[in-house]
Amino acid sequence: MMAQLLQRELNELKKKLLKLSAIVEEVVILAVKSIADRNAELAVRIIDGDIEIDHMEVDLEEDCLKLLALYQPVAVDLRFIVAALKINNDLERIGDLAVNIAERAVFLSHREKADFPFDFPAMAETVKKMVRKSLDAFVRMDEDLAHEVMVIEEGVDMLHREMYGKLESGICRNPDQVQTYISLLGVSRNLERIADHATNIAEDVIYLIEGKIVRHAKNLD
Repeated sequence: MMAQLLQRELNELKKKLLKLSAIVEEVVILAVKSIADRNAELAVRIIDGDIEIDHMEVDLEEDCLKLLALYQPVAVDLRFIVAALKINNDLERIGDLAVNIAERAVFLSHREKADFPFDFPAMAETVKKMVRKSLDAFVRMDEDLAHEVMVIEEGVDMLHREMYGKLESGICRNPDQVQTYISLLGVSRNLERIADHATNIAEDVIYLIEGKIVRHAKNLD
């Protein structure tokens, strides 16, 4: 009887986590759109909506702690709850970073459009793909998809590093637009951090499937 109750609770937990992941993915997409379209109204809606993500994150964490206390799960059930706790936290942080991007969109909407020497949309698309793949990996329990996310992250890190040199060249050509360039660099930094959290989710999926912690594995080889 207890086992059946636990499985019912775990199914509900997964539904809540999937709902949160869908909201967070949409917020990232809209935040990037608010930058590309210089849409302050959309950006403000993203900022105001962050409280919903915060409430859902707290609710999910309380559910996880309740399950640990009531059922004292073991093996795969315990791994699922631990992974859910970590994924929940990463999703909330992705939501916060999307808000940071939206705040920069509000600022940039009031500034003259800069000639930015960087393929910013390509980086944004890559990061959105990482978020989508990491969440799909969780939904499908797909280890191969999770590994794909970890590979893509290296490309995002490289794009962010390239930003610094191109930013310097942009400032030299247009010194009156320093604040705009710095804001765009902040967008790049937030996108890179979203990619980091998407990678964390992918690593948690691998932990959930294999029971193996792969975080920092490259540094230990």
